[in-house]
Amino acid sequence: MYPCSSTALERSLLQEQLVVRYCVMKRKWQQFLPSAVQIHLNGTDAELVAAVRYFDQRQARAQQQIQDQSEEVWERLAFLELQAQILFERVTFDQEELREAIRIIDKDVPRTNRDLSYYQGEGSANLLVLRDILITYAAFHPEVSYAQGMNDLCSRFLEVLDSEVDTFWSFSCYMEKFSKDFRADGLHRKIELEAALLKELDPQLYAHLVTDSMESFTFCHRWLLLGFQREFEHSDALRLFEILSCDHLEFISQQVDRARYQERLARKYSTEENSESKLQAINTDFTFELFICAAILLENREALLQCQDDVQLIQFTSSLQGTLDLNSTLKKAEHHLYNYCKRCAWDYMNGHCRAHKSKEEDFLCQLRSLLVLK
Repeated sequence: MYPCSSTALERSLLQEQLVVRYCVMKRKWQQFLPSAVQIHLNGTDAELVAAVRYFDQRQARAQQQIQDQSEEVWERLAFLELQAQILFERVTFDQEELREAIRIIDKDVPRTNRDLSYYQGEGSANLLVLRDILITYAAFHPEVSYAQGMNDLCSRFLEVLDSEVDTFWSFSCYMEKFSKDFRADGLHRKIELEAALLKELDPQLYAHLVTDSMESFTFCHRWLLLGFQREFEHSDALRLFEILSCDHLEFISQQVDRARYQERLARKYSTEENSESKLQAINTDFTFELFICAAILLENREALLQCQDDVQLIQFTSSLQGTLDLNSTLKKAEHHLYNYCKRCAWDYMNGHCRAHKSKEEDFLCQLRSLLVLK
């Protein structure tokens, strides 16, 4: 949420600005739909009823803290609020779409993992904080709005940052890159890429999973959408989420750079005519999370080959919840990523040499077989 080049002083000033902007944004949709300010309770969920009470108490304490601020701070915040009001003055909401988003959010928020200590006791009020963040995001990002699963994603930011404002802006920044995953076409594309990657790594397992009795990798849907949240222990799932969020090994590691360097050499010395050839190159759409997914599939290869239909497949993958070891999975995923890059680089160079009838053809074939890890 902060520019990488920002100083500590700049971040402090920006924090004040972001706090005020968020408050103005939240107040705007609350004034637009006052009936949606509070979650509607049916009285059967005692924990949620208590959460509302804790939330109201927290809001009252926060309001008192605001009133106790000095006159100088009041003047500065008043100026920032005026700026924010001007900034969002022309923002309009579609009442029907926003109501629908809030309806889904009100169904999903109570389903957020309440076994976490962060949502227990007085911490249950954090469920209502999560609700406000999601509604504010949906209101000001109508092109994305809200989709099921966003509550689990946003919950990770809230649990770690323990700040409503920081969570909103961090989640918003994250969604700038990953919001497409919550659209049907975006996730369908990701599942297609996972299938293509497995075809590269293990053609036999790929062929088995795309038979008529299987629904072609739809079982990977939850893994990829929620970042393997339920497949690992909670602390490991948070760690993996951070790794995936920071583009770990997205074809930028030193080892992969060396492999791609070989590919660039081949491109450099290719003629203009051959630059249009369809020699295999690295598919940069294969993100690291796809290699994580592939590592899990390959680790359970024999069990997957025993699955004869979609029901058995879903039952098996469901049995993996909370049982996977993160360090082992990361190591195997990095191994598959490195091998894939080297194989592509050497295949590209070998194909280039074949096209030019190079005397180095046999040497490259031998070199490739030596360097690709077993």
